[in-house]
Amino acid sequence: MGGVNVDSLGICPAATNEQADGFCGGKNGGRACVYITGTLCDGDCQMTYESKQKMCQECDFHLQLKKEHPEEMTIFSYLDYMAKRNNKY
Repeated sequence: MGGVNVDSLGICPAATNEQADGFCGGKNGGRACVYITGTLCDGDCQMTYESKQKMCQECDFHLQLKKEHPEEMTIFSYLDYMAKRNNKY
């Protein structure tokens, strides 16, 4: 795991979030980064879901995922995926 900012910021929580593994076919939380707080986007830590929204809506990676997985890339689909992974229903 790494990235251009790993030395200064550390490893992004999305890269190590095993709970979201498999969401939209991704590894760990890599494709669920829009829903994971504390991610290290654009050289800054995004501590709340609300603080991430504007940045994520303009993110090329997020926009590509929305094209590839239009029905899955919603907060409701993510919460459903997490509930199923955690045997909540």
